[in-house]
Amino acid sequence: MEAERTPYLDERLPRYTSYPTAPHFGADVDAGCYGRWLGELAPETRASLYLHIPFCRSMCWYCGCHTTVALRDGPIIDYLAMLRREIDIVGGHLRAPLDVRHVHFGGGTPSILEPGDFVGLVALLRERFALHREAEIAVEIDPRRLTRAMMQALGAAGVTRASLGVQSFDPLVQKAINRIQSVEQTSAVVGGLRAAGIGGVNFDLIYGLPKQTMASCIDTVERCLEMRPKRFSIFGYAHVPDFKKHQRRITEADLPDGRERQAQAEAMAQRLVEAGYVRVGLDHFARPEDEMARALGSGSLRRNFQGYTTDGCEALLGFGASAIGRLPQGYIQNEVVIGRYAERVGLGELPTAKGYRLSQDDRLRAELIERLMCDLEVDIAAVCARHDVDPGSLAPSLAKLDKLSREGMIKFKGTRILMPEHARLLVRKAASAFDAHIDQPARRFSRAV
Repeated sequence: MEAERTPYLDERLPRYTSYPTAPHFGADVDAGCYGRWLGELAPETRASLYLHIPFCRSMCWYCGCHTTVALRDGPIIDYLAMLRREIDIVGGHLRAPLDVRHVHFGGGTPSILEPGDFVGLVALLRERFALHREAEIAVEIDPRRLTRAMMQALGAAGVTRASLGVQSFDPLVQKAINRIQSVEQTSAVVGGLRAAGIGGVNFDLIYGLPKQTMASCIDTVERCLEMRPKRFSIFGYAHVPDFKKHQRRITEADLPDGRERQAQAEAMAQRLVEAGYVRVGLDHFARPEDEMARALGSGSLRRNFQGYTTDGCEALLGFGASAIGRLPQGYIQNEVVIGRYAERVGLGELPTAKGYRLSQDDRLRAELIERLMCDLEVDIAAVCARHDVDPGSLAPSLAKLDKLSREGMIKFKGTRILMPEHARLLVRKAASAFDAHIDQPARRFSRAV
């Protein structure tokens, strides 16, 4: 049975950027626990860093991120001081500066910082950690407000990759989501970033937006192709107005249904593949020479809170309000509310709000889910052997997979399960078969497609 005839297009499922997912984190993992975990890290641990900048100049109505509108610079300056202090606090719990291979600035709008402040923040990271000489430093950027001075600062700070939010170039869609951004504006930023020495330029697009059509999706892709980005990320809009109140400004009648969302996603994917991009997992596309395409080919592709990644580090340290980290022992999330985050950091505390201790079973299921999400196939017996677990313990998961197999959504080949190409967009449904928490009460997730 092909994907368009399944009953799963509108099912709400986790994106599986972690396992277990954030709704299952609890307050039993606190600042004291996180401090102990940091102290247990071996000095030779390879790490990546995530820094969250939760401010924007205006709110895009589709946004699902933890961010707030700052029309003045004062709150941003105050927050930056706390962010720098948190870096010092975390560094004080480590036995030695960790070997850092990846740094990611997310938001919000990280490029909202003043140029000198951004350069100073990266300099602090170089002081507190052992940034590898070839470390990737990536920044999420709003092209509508990026100044030439900031472009030069990004280059001077050693940024290697910039992810530009585009979403859609359709004027009707842009008006419906409160984000007006021209092709010319975006193209000028791409040129400026490359002139500053930032060779890795990615574009983020979204399907399933209000008033969006398959034709406008393809037109947006065509305009983006003229700018020759290294990678594309194409996400499905997650409409969760109960949790993101600004999304109530979007008229639900203007949203496409599951079949139309699938058609939009596949049309965009087909055009990118025709243009020479390699399709990576669920929603990424990369030039064949790009590190992500090579990681896919070698089986070393990973998945974390930023989506698909080449980051194979053993520890991810999250800084800033709402930031999530992952250590070998488990997950940690900071206070979400900026005021509470600042209060705790101001007292010299780790601002940990909640987290999750990983069990042996969690680690097994996390690997099964990650490999399926990355490779669209997984050898269940091989993964179980690595974790010294009897595959028979996965009987409930295998029963769910057997049902999907009868529906033509997956194929069994010995102990391997494979996603047929026509069911690629429903890989999250297949991954959910391994999720031991999926039937427990949790927040409303995004649609499967």
